[in-house]
Amino acid sequence: MDFTLDETQSELRALAADLLGREAATERIEAHEAGGAPYDAGLWRSLAHAGLLGACLPEEAGGAGLGPVEMAVLLREAGAHVAPAPLLASLVAALTVARHGSPEQRAALAPLAEGRAVLTAALRGPGRDLGAAPTVTARLAGGPDPAGGPDAAPTVTARSRGDGWVLTGRAGTVPYAAQASAILVPAATEEGAGLFLVAPGAAALRPVRVSTGEPAATLTLHDSPGEPVGGPDGRATEGLRLLALAGIVAVASGVLAGALALTTEHIRNRRQFGRALAEFQAVTVQIADVYIAARTLDVAMWSGAWRLAEGMDAEADADLSVAALTVTDAALAALHTCQHLHGGIGLDVAYPLHRHFAWGKHHAHLLGGVEARLDAIGALLR
Repeated sequence: MDFTLDETQSELRALAADLLGREAATERIEAHEAGGAPYDAGLWRSLAHAGLLGACLPEEAGGAGLGPVEMAVLLREAGAHVAPAPLLASLVAALTVARHGSPEQRAALAPLAEGRAVLTAALRGPGRDLGAAPTVTARLAGGPDPAGGPDAAPTVTARSRGDGWVLTGRAGTVPYAAQASAILVPAATEEGAGLFLVAPGAAALRPVRVSTGEPAATLTLHDSPGEPVGGPDGRATEGLRLLALAGIVAVASGVLAGALALTTEHIRNRRQFGRALAEFQAVTVQIADVYIAARTLDVAMWSGAWRLAEGMDAEADADLSVAALTVTDAALAALHTCQHLHGGIGLDVAYPLHRHFAWGKHHAHLLGGVEARLDAIGALLR
């Protein structure tokens, strides 16, 4: 398999890297964090003006109609720069609507392409709905919620009422819930697994703190109106699950790549006993382990994104599950190594590496951890 990006994808990556290198530089991120805004609105507008927010949106919404590989290209760069913008949540939700929504729903994505809107999705009680072969019941929208304690099992059900649908239940932690114009919520119906667009104002939101500093909230729904995306046959919910899995591992791949770049630069320039750290054999062995973990993650991530774009969902699920296991295991260990090779400054919040570590931990948590990923792979092998 050839993992070389084509001309369009390469140009997309170069544009994203250049823009984020300027708009998500360390000084800009520090200023954003000091300001307390939920995300960098200036960065969001710049992404829109450059056409990056619309790259994966359908043409009727003013987008370029690109797919999962291009989404992964953008999200990997966002992870490498730990960009404070709701790119993961918005692109995953938008591409799900683009693939499974009605023409009217696809056209309604235009404000996102213009940088005037944010989208998000209720992806988890942690990791379970990102596992393999979800069912109609609590596996879809359930699982223990870190905000509600280990015994909390959020589930959402939907029923028809009049000429519409209403949703009842509690979803897990939803990123940018209060800032979004719409939230994709999986729900169990009498006919099967459905996916619905819900307005944040129709739900009770309880703020939740996450390690990246991004805003998030749990959702409580009580006869809240929802607009169905696709039918209750589970295809839309499965599409959301796979796109979310691809998006999370793409961000994590970028996070590790960014941490590796910082660490490589540090050991090249930091001197001890008259020699650069990179000249010590113990250091070269450790940085080599980081590189191997990063390449392993990249191979599985790109393979999964490509298969997803080609409509090979079962094969994509397998590849992305391997990538997800790598995120929760080898990649997380590699981030620990990056911190170790920096010595004390690796833990200093005045040094940018701490953001990569926080993002890596957060996305590993989104995937449910090692045991959840092994369970998902085991389910695929049955």
